[in-house]
Amino acid sequence: AGFVGSHLVDKLIGRGDEVIVIDNFFTGRKENLVHLFSNPRFELIRHDVVEPILLEVDQIYHLACPASPVHYKYNPTNVMGTLNMLGLAKRVGARFLLTSTSEVYGDPLEHPQKETYWGNVNPIGERSCYDEGKRTAETLAMDYHRGAGVEVRIARIFNTYGPRMCLDDGRVVSNFVAQAIRKNPMTVYGDGKQTRSFQYVSDLVDGLVALMEHDHVGPFNLGNPGEFTMLELAE
Repeated sequence: AGFVGSHLVDKLIGRGDEVIVIDNFFTGRKENLVHLFSNPRFELIRHDVVEPILLEVDQIYHLACPASPVHYKYNPTNVMGTLNMLGLAKRVGARFLLTSTSEVYGDPLEHPQKETYWGNVNPIGERSCYDEGKRTAETLAMDYHRGAGVEVRIARIFNTYGPRMCLDDGRVVSNFVAQAIRKNPMTVYGDGKQTRSFQYVSDLVDGLVALMEHDHVGPFNLGNPGEFTMLELAE
């Protein structure tokens, strides 16, 4: 029921799939999905994936993890939630898609990063609980794939924006939007020449669905190859 997940649900329902959404509403919001409540092919279960659950499904999109600095350091979803969802995939024979992150590359020395790049990481930094959690999730997915024959797909997501973003999640696009709405000066750190790439959420969702239906495990980077400086974004 979060930002990306709700758009993914819209696409899957739109093409005729039956969809079960699991969300603990830590960052997800019911209003993102309220327009689907009367749809017979949609079901919403309030549940935290850090606890096991048994469902009969064909595909699992594992998006359960807050990606904003405000939230992720308090949440164990990356490890425990991933283990539980991989266990479910193994039990019912479902294909499992992990939404990882470009953060697994750490502070990269290669631009742009190819999927074969191992990264330049700090395992004990303030942000490391998120970065290393996602790296661990990728490891778990590949272990289940190699050891238990689970069909897995791994997507490394780069910065994404669009409708249903939370304005208070601490990420740069939402920060700038919130400051603009409130008519506050935009906060740019340093000289503003740091670069980021940004993709629209519908493009990301198209990529996730294509990856799920594809024959290759990945990991695959999903993002915009063009980069902007923070000053350009603010302008």
